[in-house]
Amino acid sequence: MGTWPDTRILDLLGIEVPIIQAPMAVGTTPAMVIAANRAGALGSMPAAALSIEQLRDALTTIRQASDRPINVNFFCHQPPSVDDARDQRWKALLEPYYRELGADFDAPTPVSNRAPFNDAACQVVEEFRPEVVSFHFGLPEKSLLERVKATGAKVLSSATTVEEAVWLQAHGCDAIIAMGIEAGGHRGLFLSDDLNTQIGLFALLPQVVDAVSVPVIAAGGIGDARGIVAAFALGASAVQIGTAYLFTPEANVTAAHHHALRHAQASETALTNLFTGRPARGIVNRLMRELGAINPAAPAFPKAGGALMPLKAKDEAGFSNLWSGQALRLGKDLATYELTRELAEQALAKLT
Repeated sequence: MGTWPDTRILDLLGIEVPIIQAPMAVGTTPAMVIAANRAGALGSMPAAALSIEQLRDALTTIRQASDRPINVNFFCHQPPSVDDARDQRWKALLEPYYRELGADFDAPTPVSNRAPFNDAACQVVEEFRPEVVSFHFGLPEKSLLERVKATGAKVLSSATTVEEAVWLQAHGCDAIIAMGIEAGGHRGLFLSDDLNTQIGLFALLPQVVDAVSVPVIAAGGIGDARGIVAAFALGASAVQIGTAYLFTPEANVTAAHHHALRHAQASETALTNLFTGRPARGIVNRLMRELGAINPAAPAFPKAGGALMPLKAKDEAGFSNLWSGQALRLGKDLATYELTRELAEQALAKLT
């Protein structure tokens, strides 16, 4: 390959191509991380949906297969307060679906949980010493962040507004992920829960680049070499790509998700809070159409998903979160290594 026009992220993270395989809690596997690493990108392992032991097992597998830099991603949200009345109203709203699908409405509601970054997770970072640690929903408390930095890890986090980017730089981020509204999965917003603050990548990216001095990584709606070139033109030093990797054989997605990714139109994604309680972009399905993609009845993150579990077991396509970004129609059925190399080679050819 030739030389990239901006090598700050390559130098900072110790990678060969300025592509970060997004840490998707739905879809990412150790095999995907390993293959992305081998292709010269930064492979990213999401921790939010894993137990501590599951995370250790995943990182052991990755470290045994590759000595290249890896990223481990954590959520750092505030756990919700107890609100039994709201939980009951939410389940009551879902009762007609329970009756229709034959799910047991009177059974105890399953627990949907996502642990924020805490001491136990930090101990895993200290044990495995990943070269990069990234966060979603801001940053953890100062003492935990200092422990992460003491391992030598570079710290990244997502900004969905210029204000969030400035805040992240001021609080110690080594690089910032500018997350446009096109991106799939959970929005990274943390300074405000107002969705009116959320803007597209092409408006957000150059403003973030102008507002901070650390390198900026572009995320949202990038699915081919043209998107990478455009991101570099707007000042990005690298890109983070998620949905394109959900088409790879290394992705762990359900049959319903696999089908939706390959048949939904680009206009058929929306931000929704129904599945977890926080806004996230996914492919529109029955629940989103009938309850409205954003519904104030949904309990606070991450509790909304519990009452949906019995419904998902009966109808995966209609009641599960089919996360996807807006560029899904750019997806190709390529393996992770081949996809990463193709993206890098085609983008570099256009840039040089």
